[in-house]
Amino acid sequence: MSMLLEVKDLNIHYISHEGTVKAVNDMTFEIAKGETLGIVGETGAGKTTTALGIMQLIQTPPGKIVSGEIIYDGEDLLKKSQSELRKIRGNKISMIFQDPMTSLNPVLTVGEQIAEVIKLHQNVNNAQAMVKAEEMLETVGIPGARSKDFPHQFSGGMKQRVVIAIALACNPELLIADEPTTALDVTIQAQVITLMNRLKKEFNTSMIMITHDLGIVAEVCDKVAIMYAGNVVEYTNKYNLFTSPKHPYTVGLFNSIPNIEEDETRLKPIKGLMPDPTNLPSGCAFHPRCPKAMPICSKQIPQRTEVSEGHFVNCFLYENVDNKDQAGE
Repeated sequence: MSMLLEVKDLNIHYISHEGTVKAVNDMTFEIAKGETLGIVGETGAGKTTTALGIMQLIQTPPGKIVSGEIIYDGEDLLKKSQSELRKIRGNKISMIFQDPMTSLNPVLTVGEQIAEVIKLHQNVNNAQAMVKAEEMLETVGIPGARSKDFPHQFSGGMKQRVVIAIALACNPELLIADEPTTALDVTIQAQVITLMNRLKKEFNTSMIMITHDLGIVAEVCDKVAIMYAGNVVEYTNKYNLFTSPKHPYTVGLFNSIPNIEEDETRLKPIKGLMPDPTNLPSGCAFHPRCPKAMPICSKQIPQRTEVSEGHFVNCFLYENVDNKDQAGE
């Protein structure tokens, strides 16, 4: 299967007088054409920074892509000029930002905002761009006549649909969705997820879905990268993750979800808090919270280990074959 995007050993830091925030550390994953990857983790894990890094939208200063490769369609995006990147952003790679309220310009109609993207990347005049903008609104379930309305005239769910219409206006090969349903109520969430699934099939778009919701992962994703303190600690397909989670952090995430089949009186949260990214623990970043931490965990950083075909875990429990059984306990 040909890979559309390969991220290799990506490191992104935010450097200020107070210290260096190591937001993304040795991030590695890949996405094939037509595939959806879910990036899951707690707030502050580095999910959005990873997405902005792929889009080359890291605020500089203080942000800086320190090292790594972002190979898109066989070419390293980090070696491209700003003018080359502008031809790719919004055209071949699009992003749905987390908050539609701050993504839309309040003084332009939604039709003008969708048409702007189309005019930038396609050889069309104003009238043709507006016709295409109305078609995109219809595609996401909003009447085309509403293209003349302003963002404040739409509900939260409809604003999110407008943002999706902008992102899909040029039929991108890769769509990055940064928690597209976080600010929406559950019924609208379901509608947006159904819409994105339909559009993905219709346009054969590859997708990165950033979320903390494992339910959305089950609904939308093919592969999953579990992120902790700026690094991928477990990477596999959806089936392996839900049936056989390996990393203690992943197991902790599943344990903290209520199970309707069991009579539980209390949830089992992961003890402690995410580490301070300006002062990450030595060794494995998860070891201060890990119920299976060993002495080596505080001294060395675990390497990526393939525990079964296509199932990668960064954990010392799996680097030694003798320890594999303990990890599944």
